[in-house]
Amino acid sequence: MTEEDALDFAIVVYREDERWEAELLPIALTSDLRGLIKALRQQPSESGTIGLVAVGDEFFVALRVLPDRVDVFLSDISASWDYPLAEQVLEYLDIPIPDEDELDEILQDEETALPAGDLSIFADLGLDEMELGILSGDIDLLPEDMLSSIAARLGFSEPFERAIESVFG
Repeated sequence: MTEEDALDFAIVVYREDERWEAELLPIALTSDLRGLIKALRQQPSESGTIGLVAVGDEFFVALRVLPDRVDVFLSDISASWDYPLAEQVLEYLDIPIPDEDELDEILQDEETALPAGDLSIFADLGLDEMELGILSGDIDLLPEDMLSSIAARLGFSEPFERAIESVFG
């Protein structure tokens, strides 16, 4: 897939009858964190509901809605300068949006992405913090490739890929 082919998508992943399932969510939820959380809460699941959102070739957001909390992960905080969803995630996490100089200072001018949120979002499912951090920091991968890798590591690659097929055909 080329960068020109990159699309926005949101997918809900959940367990039903001890099997992972994945379904496409409305495209409008790729720019509405509150609506996304509401949609994820409406999907019953045996072990919490996962939301995976890719925005073009820029960034991804992962959410995990559990009965007592909502965990959120943003792959690159610099996306908050241009994309409402990334900005909403930082607001939700109570993290100020850095300006370009602050971000350059943090990253020391390296070509990398700086994630924000709960790096341990999927630790209990087999994807530890370091692995998620490394994956999200790989600027050579498109967000849908990163999410596909996460899906494979967590064991729901097939339903995730079926949902992706409905987006990309």
